[in-house]
Amino acid sequence: MGNLCSRASNDPDAFSGPGRVVGTTPSNPTPRASVPQNTNWKSTPGRTLGDNSPTQSQSQTQGGPGAGTDEARSNAAIAAQKRAETASSTSNKGKLGSKLAADKAKTQNQTLNEVSRDERAARDADQAAEARQWS
Repeated sequence: MGNLCSRASNDPDAFSGPGRVVGTTPSNPTPRASVPQNTNWKSTPGRTLGDNSPTQSQSQTQGGPGAGTDEARSNAAIAAQKRAETASSTSNKGKLGSKLAADKAKTQNQTLNEVSRDERAARDADQAAEARQWS
């Protein structure tokens, strides 16, 4: 089937000839693309992260360099503070939110005592059921 799909001009099987030692160059090296000599990797300096210098079009529309960045930051801070205040208030979270807040407020000893009480009650109920069935 291989001969059916191939042309007569194809090279012979790669494994039909003698092998070569690893690390030596092949007798007929394959052509490779050349590496460009003039690479301008550092032709333009990059912008560092957190750089507050606006572009020219931004500075023209906002009235000068950096005008408005402080205002935007303060507006964002105020909005974040409002979101945090509404998220922390328990009055608008409903029944489940208030239960969750109460569970979060418990200390580790209170939580362990509650779990222990529940386990004892379950054990007592199991013993009572077993005693009733023993009769």
